[in-house]
Amino acid sequence: MLYDSHGRRIEYLRLSVTDRCDLRCTYCMPTGFKGYEEPANWLTFDEIERVVWVFARLGVHKIRLTGGEPLLRRNLAELAGRLSSLPGIADLSLSSNGTRLAKHAQALRATGITRLNVSLDTLNPARFTAITGRDALDAVLQGLMAAKEEGFGPIKINMVVMAGSSNDEVDAMAAYCIEHRFVLRLIEAMPVGETGRKTPFVELGPIRERLRARFGLIDGVVPGGGPARYLVSPDGNCQIGFITPMSQHFCDTCNRVRLSVDGMLYLCLGQDDKVDLRTLLRTGCSDGQLEQALLDGIGRKPFKHQFCEHPTQVVRFMSSTGG
Repeated sequence: MLYDSHGRRIEYLRLSVTDRCDLRCTYCMPTGFKGYEEPANWLTFDEIERVVWVFARLGVHKIRLTGGEPLLRRNLAELAGRLSSLPGIADLSLSSNGTRLAKHAQALRATGITRLNVSLDTLNPARFTAITGRDALDAVLQGLMAAKEEGFGPIKINMVVMAGSSNDEVDAMAAYCIEHRFVLRLIEAMPVGETGRKTPFVELGPIRERLRARFGLIDGVVPGGGPARYLVSPDGNCQIGFITPMSQHFCDTCNRVRLSVDGMLYLCLGQDDKVDLRTLLRTGCSDGQLEQALLDGIGRKPFKHQFCEHPTQVVRFMSSTGG
């Protein structure tokens, strides 16, 4: 088992396979951004597999493939298959914006990926284009239907609630998720990078209580490794999670770290401390040295983020951090 200095068990790795994305969501990546990592600096599939193997030896058993948009990484299904076959890896999932999901759903399902998170902030075509910079809502909805047909489950819809997201828009997303038996997760915007700081924060507490009353929801649990607190309907048809890093942080139960595509292990989304695994890997480190680097890094994992105390502290963008 892998524990940090605060007694939290670390069992979940969010693994970025690319910092590229085919959308430009206003809270994630600036319009015209070109500061991508050079592909030569990306971890190779062999390097990724080696890191995950060492993590698995230390008790990490949940892996989520993220980006950027992970489906932009060539041969992603091959990597997923390699990771899902590693001893100790019991849960392999994927986060996506959904634009390429229709093309890849079948191949991904065959690799052992079972769960999907799809970012979708609105069902209004005009607003979708305004948020993402691309007229691609139909492609995302088609991708969701393809994933549903392939039997992924659960499929979770991640909706960042921003100023301008009316109650009607949240309710429309809830109705869509109920219709298709998707899990809706509402997320508070975080000050990660300049784009995140420019996104007005909307507290989810009042929305939670309104939805509880409207849909007759009760406190419940939905399987997964993330921090959402859920409301569910007694019949199980409606499941809504609330991710509240700003108004009600969940740092005391944090069980995850993030590995960026360039091999930087970020110990906390809201802090800049990191472990440079790429240099270790490319200078001939042994498995024992790699394991010790992970143990030393996890030992430095801070107790909490400082989004509220120091909102300008994190300058990297969400897309370069890993989901």
